[in-house]
Amino acid sequence: MSDSHVEQLFVSFIRANKERFYYLAYSYTKNEQDALDVVQDSIQKALQSLRTLKNEDQLKSWFYKIVVRTAIDFLRKHKRTQVMDDRDLAEITPQQIDTYNNIDLADALDTLPTAYREVIILRYFEDLKIEDVAHVLDINLSTAKSRLYKSLKLLKIQLQDEGETE
Repeated sequence: MSDSHVEQLFVSFIRANKERFYYLAYSYTKNEQDALDVVQDSIQKALQSLRTLKNEDQLKSWFYKIVVRTAIDFLRKHKRTQVMDDRDLAEITPQQIDTYNNIDLADALDTLPTAYREVIILRYFEDLKIEDVAHVLDINLSTAKSRLYKSLKLLKIQLQDEGETE
């Protein structure tokens, strides 16, 4: 794989998917300008490390990983989120999740802890295989599967509760 071929492939990939990257970044930052900054930083980081891409078939998951890490770094730097470990996540129960009137899927997703929300977004909105989700998030496959199961269960409970109150 020549450097110019990989660079052309990357540029085409970015152009074809720029809105998706923006929405992924926005799902973390919840701010238009911050999401644009995260995407721009991610592209810059990717261009600097493009030679580390071993297989062009992995371009999508490789770049998504960069976007996710850049977004998390941005949030940490700006102290906008509290990162939770798995023990804290395990203690969250449906009774502790806020419910809102007239809730829709986007609002329901926003109430999930970041670790659960990002699995749903990558799997269903970005259409990544569960193996790629695990790779992007740097977690093992069984953790990705259990977070996906738990997040779907929490969403179902939350959306069912909302349906009953209407």
